Amino acid sequence: MDHVHDDTNQDTPAASDRSSGVDGVRVQGLSKRFGPVTAVESASFRIKRGEIVGMLGHNGAGKTTTMRMICGVLPPTSGRVEVAGFDIVSQRRKAAARIGYLPESSPLYPEMRVREYLDFRARLYDVDDAGAAIESAMTRCGLEAASSRLIGQLSRGYRQRVGLAATILHDPNVLVLDEATSGLDPLQVIEVRRLIEELAADRTILISTHVLSEVETICDRIILFARGRVVAEGDLDTLRAQSKSGAAASLEDVFVELTAQAFMEAAP
Repeated sequence: MDHVHDDTNQDTPAASDRSSGVDGVRVQGLSKRFGPVTAVESASFRIKRGEIVGMLGHNGAGKTTTMRMICGVLPPTSGRVEVAGFDIVSQRRKAAARIGYLPESSPLYPEMRVREYLDFRARLYDVDDAGAAIESAMTRCGLEAASSRLIGQLSRGYRQRVGLAATILHDPNVLVLDEATSGLDPLQVIEVRRLIEELAADRTILISTHVLSEVETICDRIILFARGRVVAEGDLDTLRAQSKSGAAASLEDVFVELTAQAFMEAAP
């Protein structure tokens, strides 16, 4: 998350933060308007420490805008976001230090080598022991053999690994991943999915994706957006209970029904 370097004396998250019981993410009444267009309206939800939560919705539902507000990339029009107990606006430096953000288009430089790029990102984060942090991130993301290769020569799956490695360099409490497996082949999806599950052992992870099977496989809960609002939240059984699709309904069935219902309720 490149905006972290705007602040000096960057805090790094202490280990006690992850054991304090503080929510990973807390969103209250979050709204974002662009002129006359309301992209997100009164969104509220909480993500506990250690959870993997999937954010679903149609194109333009408000998912990416919400993620950007959580990460401090976009200021909210109204409402509040706390990350590991810190307000993203009034305590921006402390909150940003505890977030790892991987946008859909990861900001990689194809002419740089993997280790060189990670060193660059570590300096942006002002990581104390950059060498150790880079080695740890490369090991966790399976990049040791590719450390001296040009990023532009890597496969899409390995480039995504580089993006994830850069995202965890400063040991964040919360990972926000926007379409982390977009454009990957089936084997690469499995590799990245395994990596996300491993990273979740000591982090809170929020994922936005259009791949419903991915959400069913790795997510503890689902937050469903439609027309800029949170229209449903819970595990798959909870969402089934909110729909009329039945106890054996797939996530796709539930998603289609609840999204259509939200559009019908909003119709004039």
